[in-house]
Amino acid sequence: MLTPRRIEIFKAIVDEFVQTAEPVGSKTLMEKYQLPYSSATIRNDMMVLEEMGLLEKTHTSSGRVPSTKGYKFYCEHLMEHKLEHQLEVAVRQQLASKPLNLDDAIRESCNILSQMTNLTSGVLGPDASRQRLEHVKLFPISNRSAVAVFITDLGHTENRTFQFDDDLSVEDIQTCCQILNDRLKGTLIKDVVDKMDSIKPILAAHVKRHEMLFQAFVNAFVKFASENVYFSGQNNMLYQPEFADIEKLKELMAMMENPSLWRQIGMTANSELALKMNKNAQLVWVNDMAVVTSKFKLGGDEEGQLMVFGPSRMDYDRIVSLLELVSQSIESLYGKGGSHE
Repeated sequence: MLTPRRIEIFKAIVDEFVQTAEPVGSKTLMEKYQLPYSSATIRNDMMVLEEMGLLEKTHTSSGRVPSTKGYKFYCEHLMEHKLEHQLEVAVRQQLASKPLNLDDAIRESCNILSQMTNLTSGVLGPDASRQRLEHVKLFPISNRSAVAVFITDLGHTENRTFQFDDDLSVEDIQTCCQILNDRLKGTLIKDVVDKMDSIKPILAAHVKRHEMLFQAFVNAFVKFASENVYFSGQNNMLYQPEFADIEKLKELMAMMENPSLWRQIGMTANSELALKMNKNAQLVWVNDMAVVTSKFKLGGDEEGQLMVFGPSRMDYDRIVSLLELVSQSIESLYGKGGSHE
């Protein structure tokens, strides 16, 4: 049974372990947290909390550490949303002070999160699998370079810069775009690359340097259709004691190279190891690692997702509040009706 005293002891253990990464014993709780209970009482309650699955005992110490179930209980019932007012003002000013385009603002948000949490942050762009190609525009920069702009039916745009080995005429570029728009409009982004093969003979009949343009567009569409993900602060993981194990660090790095995995993590709200918060945040625990996510809307059906991830031993109170603040700031600045819309 969870009595007020056991909850007080449990919360102190979580707070102490988050700060030190060291198993917590009854002596520390009595001296540092000045709990008004005897050492025997605290040890007995720690045993009960362990039996309930909220604490775990390590092999190297008589102290206890929070379990994944314990972290989930803490975040659901004991977490305090805390964020210093000065920090809140600083974050809002940093995002609002620069006339950034949306992509740059989202990347800057990731950088802010990784710097302020000392963890790794990431962002998932809008899911292109549901979107259809609306229009392609190609703007020549020189005889050997051009910028392509892809626009979807949901208003999402992607830019790609092409570098060519040989000179291309403006006429070839314009003809290529016209053929792509005529043949690909309304095609699901994920199906565009497959459909390009049927267009190749048409390009060959009307465009002199068709091979070069064809390959450039195929490469661009492959990148557009793939999951759009950006990470910041990967090196922060090197300073977390939980990732001193090189095998665990390799496993984490492999996860970062699998963008679709992160979108799946964001869709596990009903999992036993997931917790949906009151506002926009969600927490998921995977292999002794915690992933905190928060979605932001950009108008229409478009949305992105910010995330902070690291060891389960993290300052949830501060990180959840900070993530929600940054997510809401992006919405207010770049969402529908935002000042940078």
